[in-house]
Amino acid sequence: MADPATYRPAPGSIPEEPGVYRFSDAASRVIYVGKAKSLRSRLNSYFADLANLHPRTRQMVTTAAQVQWTVVGTEVEALQLEYNWIKEFDPRFNVRYRDDKTYPVLAVTVGEEFPRLHVYRGPRRKGVRYFGPYAHAWAIRETLDLLLRVFPARTCSAGVFRRHGQIGRPCLLGYIDKCSAPCVGRVTAEEHRDIVDDFCEFLSGRTDRMMRELERRMETAAEELEFERAARLRDNLGALRRAMERQAVVLGDGTDADVVAFAQDELEAAVQVFHVRGGRVRGQRGWVIDKVEPTETPALVERFLTQFYGEQAALAESADDAGQPVPREILVPELPPDVDALAEWLCRLRGSRVQVRVPQRGDKRALAETVERNAKEAFTQHKLRRAGDLTARSAALQEIQDALGLESAPLRIECVDVSHVQGTDVVASLVVFEDGLARKSDYRRFEVRGGADGGDVAAIAEVTRRRFRRHLTETADGTAAGGNGGSSPADSGGIDPPTDIPQARPGIDPTTGRPRRFAYPPNLYVVDGGPPQVEAAADVLAELGVTDVAVCGLAKRLEEVWLPADPDPVILSRTSEGLYLLQRIRDEAHRFAITYHRQRRSKGMTASALDGVPGLGPSRRTALLKHFGSVRKLRAAGVDEIAALPGFGRRTAVAVLTALHGASGEPSDPQAVAGPLTPGIEENA
Repeated sequence: MADPATYRPAPGSIPEEPGVYRFSDAASRVIYVGKAKSLRSRLNSYFADLANLHPRTRQMVTTAAQVQWTVVGTEVEALQLEYNWIKEFDPRFNVRYRDDKTYPVLAVTVGEEFPRLHVYRGPRRKGVRYFGPYAHAWAIRETLDLLLRVFPARTCSAGVFRRHGQIGRPCLLGYIDKCSAPCVGRVTAEEHRDIVDDFCEFLSGRTDRMMRELERRMETAAEELEFERAARLRDNLGALRRAMERQAVVLGDGTDADVVAFAQDELEAAVQVFHVRGGRVRGQRGWVIDKVEPTETPALVERFLTQFYGEQAALAESADDAGQPVPREILVPELPPDVDALAEWLCRLRGSRVQVRVPQRGDKRALAETVERNAKEAFTQHKLRRAGDLTARSAALQEIQDALGLESAPLRIECVDVSHVQGTDVVASLVVFEDGLARKSDYRRFEVRGGADGGDVAAIAEVTRRRFRRHLTETADGTAAGGNGGSSPADSGGIDPPTDIPQARPGIDPTTGRPRRFAYPPNLYVVDGGPPQVEAAADVLAELGVTDVAVCGLAKRLEEVWLPADPDPVILSRTSEGLYLLQRIRDEAHRFAITYHRQRRSKGMTASALDGVPGLGPSRRTALLKHFGSVRKLRAAGVDEIAALPGFGRRTAVAVLTALHGASGEPSDPQAVAGPLTPGIEENA
C-alpha cells in the first residue's frame, strides 16, 4: 500500500485551469481518469487525510504511484479528452456501467450482401444495426413474426442460407411468404436490401409514411378489382398496426427523447433509460455502476451521458448506421454541472441541436417518474443478487492474502497450466483474474518449445521464463524510451507535453499508446501442480530478478496450496472462499489449455492425413476440407467429386484418396479406387 504523500505534487505546481488528470500505479498502468474545472482544487482533495476519504477513493490513491494532468482550453475539450482516455486505458477505478442483465436487441446485419434479421444478445459489432434493447426476447420474436408478413427479409443463419442455396429449395418461411428467399434467387440483392431498408425505417419510428403507402396500394388494388392483392395488403396493414399497438403511446407524435433516471447509495448506483422514438417507448435498458468517490446525481448524469452516447456514436460510425446515435432531447433527473459544455458536445455527435433538461410537468414528467421507479426496482434487485457475490470475492482475496502471508490482497492473479497427450503437442495457458473476475482479454496461449523434455516441470519453467522475460523486456524498453524522449510529465510539474510528441511510458507501446501484452506483473502467480512445479516457477523468477510476485501451486489430489521452499502445504478449509477462487482460476486455466490443445491436435491430425500428397499444398488442403467439411466425408467422396473442384484434376483426386485410405489402414489400389486414368487427360492447372 503506497503512501499518497510520496507522489503528491509540490505545492503550487498544480495549475488552477480546467483539465483532465490521471492516476497511475507503479507499473504505469492508468487506474483512474477524471476532469475538473480547477485541477488544483480537485487534486488537492485526493491528498487529504485518508481516514476522511471515500473507501474506493482511499483504495485508489493508495494503489496509485503517480498523478499526471493535461490543461485544456475549454470544458468541452476536457469532456472529450476524459472520454477518450477512459476508452483507451479502461481504468479499473473509473465508473463502469455494467448491464444489470443482458437485454436482447433486434439486429440487422447491414454489412452483408443479404442482410439478416435476428434477435441478439452480446457486445455490439461492426456492420450491424441494432434496434432496442427490449425487456423480453419473446416480445421481439412476436413483433418480428408479425413484421415478416410485410417485410419478408432473411432471418436464417449463414449455414442454413448457404445450404438452401446449394439444394435450390427455400426453407419453410420461403414457402409461406415470410421470406423473399434470396437464397434461391427469387429476389436480387438490391431488391432484398430495399426490403430491409423499409424494415429499418419502420422500426426507426417513421411509420406514418409506410401506413399511408400501404393504404394507397390497397385502395388502388381494390379499384382495379385485384381483390386477392388488396386482401394481402389489408392483412399487412393490420400486422403493422398490431406491431405498433405493442408499444404504448406515451408522448406526442414526433417526440424523440431518452429518459434517464438513477437510484443510488454511497457505493453503487443504478441507471435506467427509456428510449422514446416517434412518441412510443422503443426500448428500455439498465446499468449498475460502482462509485469511486462521493458522486451526486448531477455528476452521475454527466458521466453516464458522456460514456453512453460516445459509445453509441462510435458504433453508428463503424456500422455506417443511418440512425442518429443521440436523440433530439434527453430528459434527466438533475442537470449536470457543465450542462452547456455537455450539450455542445452532444450536438457535435448528432450534427444538430440536442437539448438536455429536467421535465417539470405533464406526460414527460410522468414518464420520468415511471423510469425512476424502474431504476429503484432494478437497484433493489441488484443488491439482492450481488450482495453475496461482492462479499464472497472480497472475502476470498482477503483469505488468500492471510493464508499466503501477502502484503496486500492479490488484485491480479495469473495461473498457468500445461496440456499434452503423452508428451505430444505440448501447450500451456495463462489466465488472468482481476478483483476476483476473469479478464479474458489478457489470456495468453503458449506452444512449449521444449516439447515433452523434462515433463510438466520443464514446461512450467519455460512458460514462466517467457512470460516474465517479456514483461521485463517491455518494461525496460518503455523506461529506456521514456528516458530518451525528453522530460516526463512528472519532470514538467505534472503537465503532459504536447500531444504531437510521442511519449513512452513503462509498459505502454509508444506506437499504439496501448498496454503491452505482458507489461503488468501479477500480485500472485499460481501454477497447477505441487512442490516441483512451484519450485520451478520460483527458481525462474529468482533467476530473472523478479521479487515482487508471490508464487503458489494448487495440487489437484487434495487441493493443497504449496509455497516455494515450504515442506508443508497450506491447508484451506473446504468451505473457504479463498480456496474456491483458486479452484476457479485453476479450472479456467485447465479449460483454456485443453481447448487450445484440442485445436492443435485436430489440425495436426488433419494435416497428417493429407501430408505428402503430390500437388496438394496448404491452399488446396484448406479448399478440400472447406468443401467437404471433414476428412471422413472427404474419404467417402469419389474421384469425380474431388476432380470437379476448381484447381483439382483426376490425378490429384486419385492421390488424395490413396493417401486417405492408406492413412486409415484400409488397403486400396489406386486403380480400384478411382479406375484407370483416361489416356491424354492431364491434371487441371
